[in-house]
Amino acid sequence: MYKELGINDNILEKAEKVESELKPIFEQLEENCLKSSIKVLKAFQKNKVSTTDFNEITGYGYYDAGREKLEKIYADIFKAEDALVRPQIMSGTHALTIALFGLLKYGDTMISISGEPYDTLKSVIGLTGNSENSLIQHGIKYEQIELIEDDFDYKKIEERVRKGGIKLIEIQRSRGYSQRKSLNIDKIEKIIKIIKEMDPKIIIMVDNCYGEFVEEKEPTEVGADLFISSLMKNLGAGIATSGGYVVGKKYIINKVAERLTAPCVGKDMGANFNQLSSYYKGIFMAPSVVKSVLKTMIFASRMLEEFGFDKVSPKFNEKRADIIQTIELKTEEKLIKFCQGLQKASPIESYVVPVPDDMPGYQHKEIMAGGSFTPGSTIELSCDGPLCEPYTAYMQGGLTYEYGKLGIMIAINNMIK
Repeated sequence: MYKELGINDNILEKAEKVESELKPIFEQLEENCLKSSIKVLKAFQKNKVSTTDFNEITGYGYYDAGREKLEKIYADIFKAEDALVRPQIMSGTHALTIALFGLLKYGDTMISISGEPYDTLKSVIGLTGNSENSLIQHGIKYEQIELIEDDFDYKKIEERVRKGGIKLIEIQRSRGYSQRKSLNIDKIEKIIKIIKEMDPKIIIMVDNCYGEFVEEKEPTEVGADLFISSLMKNLGAGIATSGGYVVGKKYIINKVAERLTAPCVGKDMGANFNQLSSYYKGIFMAPSVVKSVLKTMIFASRMLEEFGFDKVSPKFNEKRADIIQTIELKTEEKLIKFCQGLQKASPIESYVVPVPDDMPGYQHKEIMAGGSFTPGSTIELSCDGPLCEPYTAYMQGGLTYEYGKLGIMIAINNMIK
């Protein structure tokens, strides 16, 4: 049966051994999935979801009860005051952009306390690219404090907060394309508490991409004013085909919504493009899909070690803060071959051979593998990486563990060839 997919006996034997070793870790994931599922189910029942809530509303999108109810569900799940969940938000970067432009004005200062932000956010800020529409070009000041050994530089952050003049602090939970580890919720909670005790007026925004339902708590549950991500990641569960969200305090969500639509319109406008059913299904299935992704990435981490790829992060038995798995491959050729091998394991366009090319918003050429039902969906098994040292592959996704496991085995088999 496995040979029909080209998987040899050696890989199969190692997979059986690895799965046996991972059973206790998988059991913990099942428990966390159940806790997250309880949150979601309670929110659905509290808000009395009906099939009529999935109805398409066209035109200006006024009086969309289903859209309003969905946003209440998001707010309830994440213990927030309000939420903005819209198909008009095209990506995580777009969600971050409307939040930053909605909250910052000329002369304001924002600080990243998690070091260098993700490539596409650099051009939004104005650190890269030549756009006249960046934050810096609009007179917004940017500062950055580096992490120390994968944790916040508490001393430097406290010194900077004490000086004053900060409007917004941004925390990127996931590692992005850096070599650091992702930030777990305990570290985020600790630094938020310190900042808020010193200056409660500072807005704390968390880029939560890839982090939802990985741990028991989310940023708004530990004091963040808002957090943001794309629906083509965790909370879309591979069902939502577009969109993004912002969750947080009510006055903040109103400011962000006005940036998305228009002043004095805010959340009251926006046709749902018949997406509501997929959004409801996505958030409902998200705990289970995230569990499957985590199982897939943990399996991948241990399997890659078995075949000599020891530069993996996180290690299979490390605590995880997001769904990203990295493999340091050292050479351009190995990075390309790994991504090409994973593409062959895809259900869609497995016959396609990905090649490096320029990508909008990225500094280096990119190689991307992702035979997904929704193009660009990173909750589906995919892999990408910039063509620069140390030639690291960034892997994520897997709608079910069974498909994820097969994908990893096929990818390793193709790499060995």
